[in-house]
Amino acid sequence: MKRIQISIFRLITCILLLLIPVVAPTQDSWPIYRGNQNLTGTTAIAISKAPKVAWVSKMASGTKSSPVIGNNSIYIGSEDGTLYCLSLTGKPVWTFKSKFTIEGAPLFHGNSVYFGNYEGQVFALDAKTGKQRWMWQTEGQISGSPNFSFTGNKKKIIIGSYDYFLYCIDDITGKPDWKYETDNYVNCTPSVANNLTVFGGCDGKLHVVDLMNGTARHQINSGTYIASSTTLTGNQAFLGDYDGAFYCVDYITKKVIWSQTGGGSFVGSPAVSSDKVVVGSENRTLYCYNKSDGRMLWKFKTLGKIAGSPVIAGNQTVVASGDGRLYVLDLKTGKQSWSYDMGSPSSSTPAIIKDLMVIATEDGHIFGFNISEK
Repeated sequence: MKRIQISIFRLITCILLLLIPVVAPTQDSWPIYRGNQNLTGTTAIAISKAPKVAWVSKMASGTKSSPVIGNNSIYIGSEDGTLYCLSLTGKPVWTFKSKFTIEGAPLFHGNSVYFGNYEGQVFALDAKTGKQRWMWQTEGQISGSPNFSFTGNKKKIIIGSYDYFLYCIDDITGKPDWKYETDNYVNCTPSVANNLTVFGGCDGKLHVVDLMNGTARHQINSGTYIASSTTLTGNQAFLGDYDGAFYCVDYITKKVIWSQTGGGSFVGSPAVSSDKVVVGSENRTLYCYNKSDGRMLWKFKTLGKIAGSPVIAGNQTVVASGDGRLYVLDLKTGKQSWSYDMGSPSSSTPAIIKDLMVIATEDGHIFGFNISEK
């Protein structure tokens, strides 16, 4: 009887996990940093051979934030602490002033927008009006973006801070259900999959944490600090560290499947397709690895550091560089098919929906590109 009860419990748990809402890019939305909760940075939407500038919008200050798109609106933060909401044609809809730098991309989910700032504040705003729903104060700078998960039907916001903690904040109360302590700053955006959150810390560890209670499933030592976010596919985690090593790790068994060294500091996040991994480095190079064995397939040199993250769009990849240019490359060969001089370095990650690609430069310009073949 006891075995039957355990089996029924496991079956119910699996069904509930399947019913948990997920966020992912669609034809009309790019609602989260890297497009989805796994941070894969991929979309099936194709980019035309010669994208055209559809519009340019200017913020009052510079930015290292990345845009997200949802509910026919664009959301992005700035260095002066303002969160901007723009229409899909680049026109201002509303602004919210948090007073302190917003570096990470916001999260759009449901009818809310979430973000953190350098003062350690985590905000939830009404996505249509910009009115504050709640604010939670951590004790350290927030540089990464929020992710989310569900416990039953209750939404939780997952975000890291320079106070060494990862927080799980209840979306209704605006207060943490739990917090998980590391040994150094949490700079990145946590990934979410399999009822776990996975993230690298400046303590040089890959942390695998149970989303239900905030306890460590296990930790994997890399030896040096990890500033970039981790991408998850299946049981595999893909990440680079600040010493230029790049890893594919089974985050369930803790086994390192493959690794590459000599890549320069990785501060951006990898884009992972069914068979390729693309990641940029501060040594000005974009790398493409074979997903299964880590074999180098190609590399592409830009004229500036790559601090942002690439996106795989169909059979192409797109990335911005510190040289001020936005590049589109053939995913198979790494050959450049198009580039555009935006006039200022960019640390931003593109947000891509049907017919539109949005990206920002460090001087505060937001570009909307028409990527349709028409």
